[in-house]
Amino acid sequence: MRRAVWALLVAFAFSVPWAYSVDLGWPFGHIARLLGLAALFAGIVTILLSGDVRTPRGLQWLVLACLLWFCCTAFWSIDEHATFVRLRAFFQVMLPVWLVWEFIDTPVDWGDLLRAWVGGSLVLAVLTIVSFSSAGFGTQIRFAATDQDPNDVARFLDVGFPMAALVIDGNWKWPWKLMAATYLSAGLVGVLLTASRSGFLGALIALSGCAVLLLRRYHRILIAIFLPTAAAVWFVVPHRALERIATISEQLQRGDLNQRLNIWAAGWQAFIRAPFFGSGAGTFVQAARLSPIDTAHNTALTIAVEGGMVGLIITAAILVVCMRLVLVPRGSLRVALATAFIVCLVASLVATVEGNRTTWLLLGMISAAARLAEEEPGWIGRYFPGSGRRVLRLPQSRTP
Repeated sequence: MRRAVWALLVAFAFSVPWAYSVDLGWPFGHIARLLGLAALFAGIVTILLSGDVRTPRGLQWLVLACLLWFCCTAFWSIDEHATFVRLRAFFQVMLPVWLVWEFIDTPVDWGDLLRAWVGGSLVLAVLTIVSFSSAGFGTQIRFAATDQDPNDVARFLDVGFPMAALVIDGNWKWPWKLMAATYLSAGLVGVLLTASRSGFLGALIALSGCAVLLLRRYHRILIAIFLPTAAAVWFVVPHRALERIATISEQLQRGDLNQRLNIWAAGWQAFIRAPFFGSGAGTFVQAARLSPIDTAHNTALTIAVEGGMVGLIITAAILVVCMRLVLVPRGSLRVALATAFIVCLVASLVATVEGNRTTWLLLGMISAAARLAEEEPGWIGRYFPGSGRRVLRLPQSRTP
C-alpha cells in the first residue's frame, strides 16, 4: 500500500505546477486536488492497516498548529462563508507537508519526487509558450498557461529552476539531465512571457543559485542552454513584455508597485482593528474593505489580518524551523533548497504564497531531505557528486 501512496504522491508533485490548467469542474476541481485527496485517502488506509506512523517533528506540529489556529478564527470571523472556504483550501494545500514526511522513505523516493516536480514545471513552461503561440500578434502583453495568473506562473517557474539544477547535478542518466536543461531554457522564456516584474526578480535569484550549483562542473551545459535561450528571448518574447519588466526600477523609485501600496495601507488598518486574533481566515478583502477581485499581495500582511499576531507568530516559527532544516543537508542539496526557499520568501513580499500547493510541497521536501540527511548522511554525496568526493552510481530508481 505504501507504494501506491508513493505513486500518487509522485503524480501529485508532477501535476502541482500546471494543475490550474486542467480543471474538471465541480465537484472534482483541478487535477492536483484530486491526486492530493487520493493520496490522503490511500495514506490513511495504509496507516490504519499497518498501525505504524512516522513520528512528527517540529515543522509538522507547527503546520498543524497553524491549521488549527485558523480553524479557531471561524468562531469570530467577520465572514463565516469566506472562512470555511479558506479553511478547506488550507487543509488541501498543507497536505504535502505530512504526505511527503510520512511516505518518502528513502533517497530514491525523494529523487523521484524531485524529478516529477521538474517535469511538471516543464509542462507549465510549455503550456505558457503554447498560450503565447496561439494568441497571435495582437495587443496582449502578458501570457500564461490557460486559466493561470501570470504572476503565479512566474513564481512557480522560479521555484523550479534550482530543482532543475539539482537534477542536472545529480547522478542520474542523461535523459533526466536533458529534461532539466530544457526546463532551464523553456522556464526562463516562460517567465519573460508572463511579463511579471516580481517573477523576473525571482528568476534572477533562482538562476544565481543555479549558477553556483552548475558553473564549476557543468559550464558547457550552461553555455549550451544560454545560446538558444538568448535567441528565443530576442526573437520570441514580445518587446512590450520586456519593456514592462524594464520598469522595475521606475516602480521601486516613483511608482506605487502597481497599486500594492494602497492595498497594504488598507490591510494595515484592518490589522489595527483586530491585532491579536485577526478577522478570520479568508477575510482579508472584507476586513480591508477592498474590491472582491483584490488580494493582499503580501503573505505576512494576509496572515496578520486574518490570523492576528497569534497566526503571525506561528508562521514565523515555521519559517525559522525551515531555515534550520535547509542547513541540515550539505553541498548541492543545501544550495538548491536554500535558493528555492529564498525565492519563496522574496515572492511572499509581493504575493500571497500561503495558499499555494507549491509552497507547502517545497516545505515538505525540505523537511524530508533534512530527515534523510540525518538518517543516512552519505546519501547526498552518492546522489550529487558535486557535494562530495566519491562518485557512485545510483541504484535503479522508479520513474514517475
